[in-house]
Amino acid sequence: MWGKIQEIMKIKKISIYKLSKLTGLPWSTIANYKNGSEMSFKNACKIADALDISLDQLRKEVNEDGSKSSD
Repeated sequence: MWGKIQEIMKIKKISIYKLSKLTGLPWSTIANYKNGSEMSFKNACKIADALDISLDQLRKEVNEDGSKSSD
């Protein structure tokens, strides 16, 4: 899921620091997600809202071969 977040952050030119401010989540929490920690549903909602995307968009990852994940 972090890959998708990072992709959208890059497109929207949002840093981890700015995402922290937009979501109200501590910078360290977002850094933990970047490092592989699982995020709660509540925090996933906050991040999706801050990035102005749906949760469906957030959870859809593209596999290395280019196919969409079936999750």
